Amino acid sequence: MSGAINHQPSTINHSLKHDPYSAFRIAGFRRYIFAWVTSQIAMQIQSVAIAWEIYERTDSARALGFTGGIQALPVILLALPAGQMADMFDRRKLVCISRLLAAICSLGLAALSYYEAPVNWMYGLLLLASICGTIGRPAQASLLPQLVPAEVFPNAATWSSSTWQFAGVIGPALGGLVLIYSIQVAYVLAAVGSTFFAISVLTLNPKRSERKKEPVTISTLLAGCRFVWNKKVLFTIISLDLFAVLLGGATYLLPIFAKDILHVGETGFGILRAAPAVGAFAMAIGIAHLPPFRKAGVAMLWAVAGFGLATIVFGVSQSFTLSLVMLFLTGALDNISVVVRHTLIQLLTPDAMRGRVSAVNSVFISSSNQIGGFESGETAEWWGPVTAVVVGGVGTIVVVIATAVLSPKLLKIGSLEDVHKAEGPAEEEREEHV
Repeated sequence: MSGAINHQPSTINHSLKHDPYSAFRIAGFRRYIFAWVTSQIAMQIQSVAIAWEIYERTDSARALGFTGGIQALPVILLALPAGQMADMFDRRKLVCISRLLAAICSLGLAALSYYEAPVNWMYGLLLLASICGTIGRPAQASLLPQLVPAEVFPNAATWSSSTWQFAGVIGPALGGLVLIYSIQVAYVLAAVGSTFFAISVLTLNPKRSERKKEPVTISTLLAGCRFVWNKKVLFTIISLDLFAVLLGGATYLLPIFAKDILHVGETGFGILRAAPAVGAFAMAIGIAHLPPFRKAGVAMLWAVAGFGLATIVFGVSQSFTLSLVMLFLTGALDNISVVVRHTLIQLLTPDAMRGRVSAVNSVFISSSNQIGGFESGETAEWWGPVTAVVVGGVGTIVVVIATAVLSPKLLKIGSLEDVHKAEGPAEEEREEHV
């Protein structure tokens, strides 16, 4: 672990309330974030390339949705074993292996694109890339709490989200420009970014904690599920995000809106893809600099409801400017939900369980992004893209109302900075960070 954590805890503690950059005082966090944002910019470029190329070659909403469905399968089937691996093995090595394998898949996509191989072959590589990502995702999510002390983690989670969103701003915008030059370059850049992140992770020195060696059984495999179920607050916020993303996401249909409804072409598509990330980045900067939410649970519910409303307006918009504004709002409001959820999950979970609990979160959230894309593609094929997006936004608002009625405990969550004190995971875990 960097010296900033081991030898200067009092500085971090005293400055936490007044220092929006407390996480960046830690060298390991800085290295991690720089490598992460660089790789994510490259992956966003690849994401834009995949969506545009598949729609160009198929002219099918269903084909776009299938890219989400095919990537959801490994998350559903492999996330729990990946979580167990994250709690058993060196998390850095797991992340490194998964990103190097993802880089190979990106190079494969470049080759398939160059030789104009059948789209089904591209689906096959997307499936392999999703398997690679699933293997490393719980390990990566569990690394961040090991780089910073618990009292700094809310700030680290906010900046982690904001830099990810920054990548979401730059990546799609660059992606639109790269597509004009060469679509294959987009895949090569993704391979370079994944390789850089893999190497950088190995240079980190995360804080280690003693973990009990557990046999690999069905019981230990499902331990994360039991933990989330027993922590009703965690189950509620994960479920809320699951249904909101499943119903309210319009990202997978953006090529249709850019090409056939708003008529803005590749460059406009890149800008549309970047708009939610611009909003999320702006919101994350605001969260980092403003005092913490006094009622984080209430803020999350209002944010998800606003996300649904902005999705509805986007669906009916015929104006490029209005569509950009609505996508900006969806990103800004979604970021509130992301920060609240990620902070609660990591602070309320003991380190020995973080891999498995992060895996449960992946099953709920990551797969819902991709299944949501599949659902959007199918409903757009049935009803048209506008109706599909509007119905999804309405469904998101209904889910928020149901959550507020059925889960009153969520409304009682206060400041995130007090969570690990008021409702910490375990006594030994709290002592570990003192």
